[in-house]
Amino acid sequence: MNFAEHLMSLRKRRGWSQEELGSQIGVTRQTVSKWEMGQSTPELEKLMELARLFDMSIDQLVGLETAGERTDPWEVSEKPARVCAWGTLYEYISPVKVFGLPLIHVRFGYGPRLAKGIIAIGNCAVGVVAIGGCSMGLLSFGGVSLGLLLALGGCSLGLFALGGLAVGGFAIGGCAVGQWLAIGGGAFSNYLAIGGGAWSTGLAIGGSAFGHAAVGTNDAEGMFAYVRGSGYQIEDVWFTVKAEFPHMWGWVKDVIRWALG
Repeated sequence: MNFAEHLMSLRKRRGWSQEELGSQIGVTRQTVSKWEMGQSTPELEKLMELARLFDMSIDQLVGLETAGERTDPWEVSEKPARVCAWGTLYEYISPVKVFGLPLIHVRFGYGPRLAKGIIAIGNCAVGVVAIGGCSMGLLSFGGVSLGLLLALGGCSLGLFALGGLAVGGFAIGGCAVGQWLAIGGGAFSNYLAIGGGAWSTGLAIGGSAFGHAAVGTNDAEGMFAYVRGSGYQIEDVWFTVKAEFPHMWGWVKDVIRWALG
């Protein structure tokens, strides 16, 4: 296998684009493309950086040494990659792939290094399960988290979202914005909001509650408003809630009972 074919094979095994490989050694995508097409060859300095990146000798990289040549170390073991000041500090790619993606991809380094896999872990992560400073996936966990099903993070967006700032269909957080349910210090929802301050076009329950129907421990405003200590009975309030919102969840009755004291 000549250098051009070997370089392309090594790059694809790691799931890198030509641009991603080039960024790690300080060259453009076009330069990497010319190397892989055999139109040009790297200078010695770049060959040394490529050899360090792929954890092999220059002779192995260019195909001059074949005896005892190792298989791709990234696919059989975890190894730290020390490339350059702004390169990848650590990366692991599992040999098992699903739909062309590695089962596990771990990638940490300076800057926005992206990990892509079924399970992705890194500075920035994209996968079915994604864990990172910035993460996006079916299940997502990170500082900034986008999850199609579940998002958990400082700032999270998903069908089910939990975080300091949570936005989703069902949201729980310091500040929660939910289409159907929001629970938090400040809660905003179209259907049910529960929180210290609760605002809803449907039912709001909290310290201060504002909604079509509102139940508050301190203050309540709405078409139907109930405040703790005003003498309202739970059964009367629940009857009104079920009349206005026939599909309201049964456990909400206990929350209303607590709010009314």
